[in-house]
Amino acid sequence: MVKTLSEQSHAGIHRLDTYVPGKPIADLKRELGLDSIIKLASNENPLGTAPAALAALADFDGALYRYPDGSGFEMKTRIAQRHGVDTTQITLGNGSDDILELTARVFLGPGKNTVVSQHAFAVYPIVARAVNADVREVPALDSSADMPLGHDLDGMLAAIDEHTGVVFMASPNNPTGTWLSNTALEAFLERVPAATVVVLDQAYIEYQTVEAAPDIVAWLSRFPNLIVTRTFSKIYGMAALRFGYGLSSPEVADYLNRVRAPFNVNSVAMHCAAAAIGDTDFIKRSIASNDIERASLSSQLQARGFDCLPSQANFVTFDCGRESRPVFDALLREGVIVRALAGYGMPQHLRVTVGQPEENQRFLSALDKVTG
Repeated sequence: MVKTLSEQSHAGIHRLDTYVPGKPIADLKRELGLDSIIKLASNENPLGTAPAALAALADFDGALYRYPDGSGFEMKTRIAQRHGVDTTQITLGNGSDDILELTARVFLGPGKNTVVSQHAFAVYPIVARAVNADVREVPALDSSADMPLGHDLDGMLAAIDEHTGVVFMASPNNPTGTWLSNTALEAFLERVPAATVVVLDQAYIEYQTVEAAPDIVAWLSRFPNLIVTRTFSKIYGMAALRFGYGLSSPEVADYLNRVRAPFNVNSVAMHCAAAAIGDTDFIKRSIASNDIERASLSSQLQARGFDCLPSQANFVTFDCGRESRPVFDALLREGVIVRALAGYGMPQHLRVTVGQPEENQRFLSALDKVTG
């Protein structure tokens, strides 16, 4: 009997949803004919790209006909120096999403499962189902908890069994902005079985100011099953170039690098990232700006009667008090792009990237208009 293409594709493909990114500015211009648009949907750095990366881009030698350095020697060396790890502990990725996918390919598959939190990054279940693994979504903490809608670590531990290959978690988390204390994270890692990999997604860690980042070097030596992911898309303002990396034990990094596509990171991205990683002045300015504007944005939303989730990222997620999609659509007509979160199980919430002061005020003025 001849099979159909649908029958040939494995069951996991039929269980996953395509990732939908924030709406591009060009699409909105084309659809509504608007000239003035601000995008606060994809958590991009409102200050732009690290100047050191832009300078490196201008100086790129133009050898686009040559393949990239497949080992990423220079970039691995710079990352190793920054974190105090060995280059054998580093896996380079086409964005940190690439590291998530590599992890799923190595440690998940048919008969295995991954544990994730409700209201966590949509890519976690996508990469798991893409290799035909099951997804165990653990309900988030109650809205009345100290960390409303945050990860329930006890619940996630209870969901782990002998078939759990990977636990995906983020701190700060997207799309909620919530975070986990170092003490809670460390206690969690101590209780996870040694054969279960824990991915700690730190895409927004530079924006966390309530507590110093955990001692990753010490944790990697204590927990060989830990993978920490980082990205240059957010704080460095290099989202278009797609560069990220994973830190792990040498053993885990070796497994990930075995399945990593040859030349998965392009030469331009590595050249610019090598310069950006040392641009500490830009990082400091980005953090300082975000601290001020995030607090102001949350305060002004709350003054308007909207409940905001606590955030240590570069965005604020708030409850519209009603279904958010009509508010989202109305904001589009005002030339303001934010993020509706029904796909994350949060149908009343919108997520707005912290922009520059004038962008935030335009968003608030548009919000007043469409909800008044």
